[in-house]
Amino acid sequence: MPTTTTTVEDLPFDVLACALRRLDGPSLAAASCATSGLRALAADPDTWRALCLAQWPSLQTSTIILGSAAVSLPPQRLFADAFPFPADASSAAATPVPSADADQRRLPSELISAVDVYHNGAPIFSRVLETSTASSWFLTSPFSLDAVDRKSPVPAPAASISPSELQLSWIVVDPSSGRAVNVSSRRAVAVDRHWYTGDTLVRFAVVLGGCKFEATVACSEEAGCLREVGLAVEDADGAAASGEGTLRLLAAAMAGPRKGGEKEPEEAKRRYDEFVRSKRGRKESKARREVLVDLCCSAVSAVAVLSFVASVVLR
Repeated sequence: MPTTTTTVEDLPFDVLACALRRLDGPSLAAASCATSGLRALAADPDTWRALCLAQWPSLQTSTIILGSAAVSLPPQRLFADAFPFPADASSAAATPVPSADADQRRLPSELISAVDVYHNGAPIFSRVLETSTASSWFLTSPFSLDAVDRKSPVPAPAASISPSELQLSWIVVDPSSGRAVNVSSRRAVAVDRHWYTGDTLVRFAVVLGGCKFEATVACSEEAGCLREVGLAVEDADGAAASGEGTLRLLAAAMAGPRKGGEKEPEEAKRRYDEFVRSKRGRKESKARREVLVDLCCSAVSAVAVLSFVASVVLR
């Protein structure tokens, strides 16, 4: 008797579409590579929109990123940009540009940040920030974004906050180019205490272009609230990066490659530790040079004083 082969595409269209909607992003992307029929089903914008909203609840409050606005991003593009881990953009950032004016035109004139904090995988805080980046004040000032400041802390729905169980997603979107990048390591790379307030500081960081993007969540375990959620950037010497320099790094990271896989948190932690060790080494080397310069200056001063005294005595 002839044998008949049954494939997954023999399922009814609505059943197959419902099954695809239950997949996570990486699985859906893998399924779309199997056959042309699955690719057509997996390209459904509503499926990717639902995935993005489930992954990042903050997007539900934004009509710009996934809404009906003219600058809205295709949800599949947003997921492909924001879900994988960004590769180091140091080579792209170091590429010379034709002129300062041309480089300035390529910088984003506005940034949209979608911030989500999770505890044990459940979202406990979501917010969207819109930041104008065209002013000279922003371009020359240290780059800093605050989703929560100490003046208005946010109560956490969880009964008790365990800092080690916190996760953070900080997606930065350039609406003009339609590109995005997640500048958070998702899992914490360091947990410590604030020296004055005693709050627990949970740090999430990625290293891009030789600079560290560090998002910090300051939480009070006793009060059960988030006191601060902010993003800052510093260079290899520990100095705060300017708004203009940060925009260049973000533009390079958005256009650069991404890295997928289950080892993303370990990769982020490794790059963070390397950055911290390098910064510590540079500070120690700078301190040694300063000590050497001080010794040389002291020796020159001593020789000058002794020469003056000798000239007076022998006169």
